[in-house]
Amino acid sequence: MRLVLQSIRTFVACVLVTIFAVPHSLLAQSHVVSAADLQKATVISTQARQHELETVRGFLSSQKAENALKSAHISPERVQTALSTLSDQELAQLASRANRAQADFAAGRLEDRDLILIILAIAALVLIIVAVR
Repeated sequence: MRLVLQSIRTFVACVLVTIFAVPHSLLAQSHVVSAADLQKATVISTQARQHELETVRGFLSSQKAENALKSAHISPERVQTALSTLSDQELAQLASRANRAQADFAAGRLEDRDLILIILAIAALVLIIVAVR
C-alpha cells in the first residue's frame, strides 16, 4: 500500500513538474498561423468580396434596375456607393439574392414586375443597412 501511494505521489509530481516546466509560449506556438497562410486567406477573402461586389453592382446597373430605381426616386449612384460599405456577410447575402433573381428571370420563373420588385427590395435593403450604421 505504501509503495502504491509513493508511486502515485511520484507520478503526480512528474506531471506537475512537466506542466510548470514547459513554457506556455511553446504550447501557444502550435496555434500560430504562418504569414503565408494569412496572406492566402486574405487574398481569397478579398477576391470573394470583389466578386460579390461586382455581382450586385452588375445586377443593379442593368437598364431595368436603373429605370426601377429612378421610378422609385432612389439614386442608383447612392446605392452603388453604399454597396462598398456593407459587411462581407451582408454583401454575400445580396450577391446570392441577385444571382438567384437573375437565374429565375432567365429561366422564365420571374416576370419583369417581379424582377423590378426584387431590385427595389435589394436597393432599399442596402440603403437601410447603411442608414442604420
